[in-house]
Amino acid sequence: MCTVVVRRSEGRPVQILAIRDESTAREFDDPGAWWPEFPGVVGGRDRTAGGTWCATDVGTGTTALVVNRPAKREADPGAPSRGVLPLLAARHGADWLDHVDLRGMASFALLLAAPDRAVTWDFDGSDLVVTEHPLGTHMLTSGGPEDHKADRYLADFAAAGFADGWRELVRANPPQDDPGSLLVRHEEDGRVWATVFAELIEARPGELRLQHSRQPWTGEPWQTLDA
Repeated sequence: MCTVVVRRSEGRPVQILAIRDESTAREFDDPGAWWPEFPGVVGGRDRTAGGTWCATDVGTGTTALVVNRPAKREADPGAPSRGVLPLLAARHGADWLDHVDLRGMASFALLLAAPDRAVTWDFDGSDLVVTEHPLGTHMLTSGGPEDHKADRYLADFAAAGFADGWRELVRANPPQDDPGSLLVRHEEDGRVWATVFAELIEARPGELRLQHSRQPWTGEPWQTLDA
């Protein structure tokens, strides 16, 4: 149920909104340089598997984000976690495939947003589809086209300014029990799946400005990380 909005414009930093939807019982750390093996890479850290949903290489200004996809929900025993993919893509760019074996992995869509390109790899558990995105504003969701989020929200993001306009769109859409909502909250069998984090990223080579919140629908100020 995660959502990503990315904007690339001539002569401007890459601009991104990343919304994370997850079990509220799954703990994570706010963005930081958590991985000594990936120096200069900044992102939030999932405490269960140690990976991330979004990572930026400060030196290159490249951000990579992963969203789960429904085709293959569970990985085979011993397969890599999807949380390693943003780290590899942020560091190695489009060559990330040379550093991981996809066999047995759960399905995903991985977005690479670099100063010179934006590309998505969509993996259904067996086949990998690659899509290059032109300049402009684009939306990626864990449900894909079938959740209709882009139909409902993309035009508003394309028209709004970064970052205040995007943050106001998030605040105007509080969590709902609807997979097509921008922010979500769903209770099932005593467990809660909900929007747990949002971040606004502006990145260019050598410079990262990251604003984040664990309750982005409220009026509370977002925290800022500059690197």
